[in-house]
Amino acid sequence: MYRVGIVGYGTVGSGVAELLIKNKDVIKEKTGIDISLNAVLDKDWTRERPFNIDDNLRANSFEDLLDKSDIVVELIGGVNIAKDIIEKAMENKKHVVSANKHLLALHGKELIEKAYKYGVGFEFEASVGGGIPIIKALKEGLVANRINYIHGILNGTTNYILTRMLDDGMDFDIALKEAQSLGYAEQDPTFDIEGIDAAHKITILASIAYGGHINFKDVYIEGISNINLLDVELGRELGYTIKLLAVAKSTNNELEVRVHPAFIKSQEQMSKVSGVYNAILIDGDFVGKTLLYGKGAGSKPTASAVVSDIVDIAKHSGRSFLAFNKSLKINKNFYTRYYIRFEVEDKIGVLASITNVFAKYGISIASVLQKEMVCKVAKKENSLIVPLVILTHKAYELDVSKAIEEIKNLSVVKEKPVLIRLEEE
Repeated sequence: MYRVGIVGYGTVGSGVAELLIKNKDVIKEKTGIDISLNAVLDKDWTRERPFNIDDNLRANSFEDLLDKSDIVVELIGGVNIAKDIIEKAMENKKHVVSANKHLLALHGKELIEKAYKYGVGFEFEASVGGGIPIIKALKEGLVANRINYIHGILNGTTNYILTRMLDDGMDFDIALKEAQSLGYAEQDPTFDIEGIDAAHKITILASIAYGGHINFKDVYIEGISNINLLDVELGRELGYTIKLLAVAKSTNNELEVRVHPAFIKSQEQMSKVSGVYNAILIDGDFVGKTLLYGKGAGSKPTASAVVSDIVDIAKHSGRSFLAFNKSLKINKNFYTRYYIRFEVEDKIGVLASITNVFAKYGISIASVLQKEMVCKVAKKENSLIVPLVILTHKAYELDVSKAIEEIKNLSVVKEKPVLIRLEEE
């Protein structure tokens, strides 16, 4: 028998308790292991929960929970207190399961090293993708593959907002308010809409996929709060769908790890992931492309992932998996394609002045959108200031940044240029 103690009885914690209690016999029948929920610790028992436990399962203190547990499940979130709880559990020879993406992105390496030091298991499947078994896929099913790249839609809140903008022509602010009213977005949505949540998750996935530690400060992060409905609609005219994309890619013995809005070709599978769903596309050198899709958050999907970790620890006698045993070099000079929109004076010579700057920095232009089509979408058919949209071939990020900095200072350019990367499979 393995005794389980849960620290944090919120949305996910109550889901884990419900699953362990209701499906106890199912788990034993499939695994031959008896897993028992023995203790739950929470700072406030007055809150309403979707699933109530017997009073005798409530722990009086963390020490009480440790005495009653073989596996400690940390579900309080945050960094400092959660880190202390996990470390103290490990020091007391307790296996640990966590769903804490923020903590793992910042301190995963040292926590895994501590698990090894004390000979305990440390698993964190639920930290990325809710019920999608993405970490197990990378650790086990795809372990023999060199991973060429990972493309992830890893945040349901932003995916819902962009879906509403694309499908219903809804402005960003209105779509965000709707997401908040439906409970998809927090009252302070910063971590979601500014890409930080997705960045935590891609940091964890990249560390496992490429076998090393990534300094979270080196991850490029750009959110969706500045996405204009005009660019969403222009992208659709070009055959692209906009997503907040998390990317990990191996290039020339260096690693790109980035989160930003990106245009994906509308016929690709990732572009069809809508609403609050998540998806992760992995390209391995032997397996080819594998797509995992499902609910990326919520009480029951996340609880499913947590309990799978509990079972894994029980089945494998607590052996942990060292993912962050070396430091990985991060390349910030991405090599990709770009969509760039300028607001310019409608007169002869404007395009030539802009393309000359691109040529100066070795940036090749793939296409320029027809003015008539762009103005029609932008509803600026008789304006003196019109949108000019350029698609580039693959170019280096630093070159593009220098070119745009120079172009935006031209007298014919009237507003800050808009840049969205094009990411293709």
